[in-house]
This record gives sequence, C-alpha cells and structure tokens, in this order.
Amino acid sequence: MNHANISIFVPHVGCPNQCSFCNQAHITGVHRLPGTKDIVNAVAVAEKSLKAELKNAEIAFFGGSFTAIDREYMITLLEAAFEFVKSGKVKGIRISTRPDAIDDEILNLLKSYGVTSIELGAQSMRDEVLALNFRGHTSEDVKIASGLIKKYGFELGLQMMTGLYGDDDEGAVYTCTELIKLQPGTVRIYPTIVLKNTYLEQLYKSGKYRVQDLEHAVDLCARLLYMFYNANISVIRLGLHSIESDSYVAGPWHPAFRELCEGKIYLDRAVGLLKSKGKGRYTLYVRPEDVSKMVGHKRKNINALKAMGFECKVASDPRLAKYEIIAKKDVD
Repeated sequence: MNHANISIFVPHVGCPNQCSFCNQAHITGVHRLPGTKDIVNAVAVAEKSLKAELKNAEIAFFGGSFTAIDREYMITLLEAAFEFVKSGKVKGIRISTRPDAIDDEILNLLKSYGVTSIELGAQSMRDEVLALNFRGHTSEDVKIASGLIKKYGFELGLQMMTGLYGDDDEGAVYTCTELIKLQPGTVRIYPTIVLKNTYLEQLYKSGKYRVQDLEHAVDLCARLLYMFYNANISVIRLGLHSIESDSYVAGPWHPAFRELCEGKIYLDRAVGLLKSKGKGRYTLYVRPEDVSKMVGHKRKNINALKAMGFECKVASDPRLAKYEIIAKKDVD
C-alpha cells in the first residue's frame, strides 16, 4: 500500500526560535496541544478509512520539533501512541523534529517507545540561507543527525523548501543533491508560502522578498521530484496539504500541486521524445494511473504539444513504468 500517516499535529511546540516563514497553527489549522484522547480518536477515525491496512500505518507527530518539547509531555504522547504499536494495530510511530534536537540519548528513548521513522526539517543545505531564515541550525547538523538516525535503525525522512528568502533555483538543486547523498527513505518538498504574522510577511510587504509564481515553482519542483525519483527516494509530500484561507498572503499554493509537477515531468519527457520523431499525430502511452498527468491540468500538456506541432491523444499501457512514455505515430 501507499505510505499512510495518522497525523497528530503539535503546533509550534519545542521550537527554540521562530523561523522566517513559520506559523504552524495556520498551516495545520490546529491551535491547541493534543492529548492522549486525540490520539485514540485519530486512530479510530483512521481505522474506518484504512480498515485492514491500518496495521501498515504510522501514528505521526507533526507540526513542531517533537524531540525538543517538554520531556514529560512528549513521553505522555509516546506512551499513548505506543499502546497501538504494541497491540499490532499500527506499524509504528513517525515524528518530525529539528536536526539539532537529535542525539544518542533521545534516539534511545524514541526507540524504546516504538518510533520507527524520524523526519528532519533540513529546509536548505546552504548555511547562509538557513541563517537568513532564522533556522538556528547548520547543514552540518543535518548531516550529523541523519547519520545518527540511520545508525539507530530508524527510517530517515528529510524535508526541504524551495523559494526561501535568500535562496534561488541553483540553491534548491544543491540542497536536493546534498539530501540525496544522505540517502533518506522519504522526502517532503515544500514551496515557500507567505503566511500572516511571520517575518517573511514583513519582508514581502517591504519588497525585500519576492515569491515564486506558481509556474516557476512547478517547474523547479518537477525537476527536484525527478532527481529524487532517479535516486530511488520516495517523495511522500509535495506542497502544503492545506492552509487556513485567512492566513494566506502570497506564494505558489495549489490544491493539486503534486499533480501539476508530475504533469510537467510528463510534458518534458514527451517533448524530448517527439522532437526526435517529427511533427504529426501521435498516441502517447503511459501507465493507467498517469493518463491524467500526461493530459495535464485542464489539458495543458495536450494543448502545449499541439502548439509545437504534435497532435496527441493519450492511452494507457499497464506494462509501462512511472514516467515512461511510448509514442506511436497515427496512420492517416
């Protein structure tokens, strides 16, 4: 089955500083701290939707820096979640934290409570970008923490952002390349969104920060997605899943952001394939689940190919791999 989380949001607790872009309450829609009852209720809701596949899911604590929160509170949450791990109801526990909030002591503690996966908010591997955005850690902290997490047998997840203040496309590609070297099991890619009540909002309104437009963000993230794909690293999230509507200020948010990025990959690969064949009418074959991505959002890809002189229709072939395309010229 696909990766499944039973998400419990712990908004902005444990963070030693306020990052330039961060307002976790607005991102998650959660404004209070969860307790043990919230964990029980979340598992009950997930059981109805996942049914027999619940046993392959992880209870996931997201939103803040989990290993930096009050230790007693953290253990209370872990104990409640661990009951479902011990009973076999879920596979394990996933947590999200800061690279500088990982050490041998905390990893031993997490191991004892059934934690299986640890995600680190790396965001960038350029130290000057991390400093400009008040991250409070360095790229070396990401490398050290990643090594420790893998040493203890946890699945490593890494999170990166594009369009950060002081960063550029070259920096994002560099970050992607550096994260690939760390060989995580999973990755999340988040284009930067300007939220209310953040330092980034001040920079944006003063003209010191310019947001990526949606097309630019899609082009860049499609490139990163394909880089991770070629490295056999799973991108389990691409773009924020939701934002409170009254907190959004600016930036490339779209409810189907991943679909747009995968559509861009298919368009680029189709263009490369068709240019060697010459203009004309073609049927493009892709795997069944990717037909809509080849067609593109609102038929964007088909229309773009038509403008280049390629009249295309899309069909499915279950024998094909992800991002693989076969083009057959139609006979008049």
